Amino acid sequence: MFQEKVKVLWNKKVGPGYYRLGLTCHRGYSDAQPGQFVMLGLTGRLDPILRRPFSIHRRIVEDGQISGIELLYKVVGVTTKNMATLKKGDVLNLLGPLGKGFLISDDYQRVFIVAGGIGVAPMLFLASSLAERGFSLSESIVFLGGGSKDDLLCRDELSSFGMTVHVATDDGSDGDQCLVTLPLEDKMKNSRPDIIYACGPMGMLKCVVDIAQEHTVPCQISIETIMACGMGACLGCAVEGIETSGRYLHACMDGPVFDAKKLKLEN
Repeated sequence: MFQEKVKVLWNKKVGPGYYRLGLTCHRGYSDAQPGQFVMLGLTGRLDPILRRPFSIHRRIVEDGQISGIELLYKVVGVTTKNMATLKKGDVLNLLGPLGKGFLISDDYQRVFIVAGGIGVAPMLFLASSLAERGFSLSESIVFLGGGSKDDLLCRDELSSFGMTVHVATDDGSDGDQCLVTLPLEDKMKNSRPDIIYACGPMGMLKCVVDIAQEHTVPCQISIETIMACGMGACLGCAVEGIETSGRYLHACMDGPVFDAKKLKLEN
């Protein structure tokens, strides 16, 4: 874990309200795992005071060395509105990499990835990590969902790894007009994967976990929750565990990626 001042490399708008933020970083991020996150502080701005969590979207590599990381974010509140105004060279405060990421086994031959909206943020890093480890992804599928076509991100990048990308939108503006879990459920009937990885709204995750359990397929989920510190001190990111009644886990330390069997999920 590193706490450092970093510079903005770019802040590119990639869709209505969506941006990719490139940042310099410590070379120690070469050991970062897909699914891990950073806490980002906007130095010199009074509001907000606390850092905010963001999944590592991808690592920036130059001449074989990690020179930076990229974050994918959506403008939804004060912090992200301020982030949208950032320019190249602006200085920010970065703490990371934090948390536990996705576990990858060399035994996996067929992977399903389910991403809802901004939940695709850690999935590009995951797909690239699978490719870097020599996985053949031609039999793997990404189920990409959003409210509309404007919420569908990273389709081309994910396709570039050889994965099939199945698209679903709530309004039917692109792909199937349905919940992204419906094509997942349909595909599971004939093509059982070795693992399901998922990130998105809690309702979507609950449905994905139910489908995985029905077909006895291992499932890892990355949850989105409010964090104040990212290091387990504030205890504000507690989530209810399922193995021991009354035991709470913390997304910043025990997650944000969990084995689906360890969490009690509510719709």
